Amino acid sequence: MPKVLIIDDEKSIRRSLREIMEFEKFTVDEAEDGQSGFTKLTSDTYDLVLCDVKMPKLDGLELLQKLSKEEIDVPLIMMSGHGNIETAVEAVKKGAYDFLTKPVDLNRLLVTLRNAMDRQHLVSETKTLKKKISKGSDIIGDSKAIGEVKSLIEKVAPTDARVLITGPNGSGKELVAKQLHDKSNRAKFSFIEVNCAAIPSELIESELFGHEKGSFTSAVATRKGKFELAEGGTLFLDEIGDMSLSAQAKVLRALQENKITRVGGDKSISVNVRVVAATNKNLQQEIEKGNFREDLYHRLSVIPIHVPSLADRKEDIPLLAEHFLNMICTEQGNSVKSITPEGLKALQQLPWTGNIREFRNVMERLTILCDKTITDKDVKKYTSFGN
Repeated sequence: MPKVLIIDDEKSIRRSLREIMEFEKFTVDEAEDGQSGFTKLTSDTYDLVLCDVKMPKLDGLELLQKLSKEEIDVPLIMMSGHGNIETAVEAVKKGAYDFLTKPVDLNRLLVTLRNAMDRQHLVSETKTLKKKISKGSDIIGDSKAIGEVKSLIEKVAPTDARVLITGPNGSGKELVAKQLHDKSNRAKFSFIEVNCAAIPSELIESELFGHEKGSFTSAVATRKGKFELAEGGTLFLDEIGDMSLSAQAKVLRALQENKITRVGGDKSISVNVRVVAATNKNLQQEIEKGNFREDLYHRLSVIPIHVPSLADRKEDIPLLAEHFLNMICTEQGNSVKSITPEGLKALQQLPWTGNIREFRNVMERLTILCDKTITDKDVKKYTSFGN
């Protein structure tokens, strides 16, 4: 049951609110002033707080400030028998969820309580999802090769330098790009990804730069492109080697001038975006073939970072196996499985042409098909019919 704390110096009001809360299936705790309420909030966990404004020792507004300073995040509904607009505005500014005037209207109170509970549930879910995303973005390994990548990320991330990430398919280039964003001063803004290989050449310019209404047959409304959507943040151009030459020219202009023009438009739009690009191709060879602009290459590769293949860092396989076993078992709601030393050696003997992507798929297969302990026989059995 949800747990609520009632903070009020009037015993009769606390008793009345308790009766209402308990009827609504809340677990109720009480405090007779702001100071004792603060003590309870620092020693216990509550889903909601109902708090009076005028109280001895510590009033409601002072309590809000202390909760904010201690980073105690709980929906607090302020109440006052002398309510006015100024007090209500000040309470909300300092972090109160809502402000109710005494005597409290029962229907208004119950609606506010339910809304506050819903909001807290959404906040909690968001935090959990962010933790999952952050955990899934970790670069796992302590080999020399991956250590060099991590070191470069730490040095480069706080800057606005453009980065060109190279490496084979499935090696983790996107993870490097996300780490560069997450550790940068732009982390509070958007990370926008564009897979240049997945978008037809005739649509890539509209995708990147947006378009004006009527600029082509299906353009029924004005649409922002990825450059504008990434404003203040990071634009990740994955598989940049597959971008058409005409789109390359426009990207070059955007990098040179920090301005873009929508398809079908003539107005220049200023953009503040950090561009990180990635490719599995040898761009020097693509330049020689006439498939990639040399001037764009030099604009993008201010800092080159090469992500090694899994075959070049097989000493990281034990750590990777543990990481994926824990993650996959948690996602599936199963108890965590283990793998024998012989099983790890069997994994290290495989070629891993699909790199980390293939490795993750194999670990998921082993997690589903094997018993609690994964052996070398399991590895050989479930990797012999193709990955």
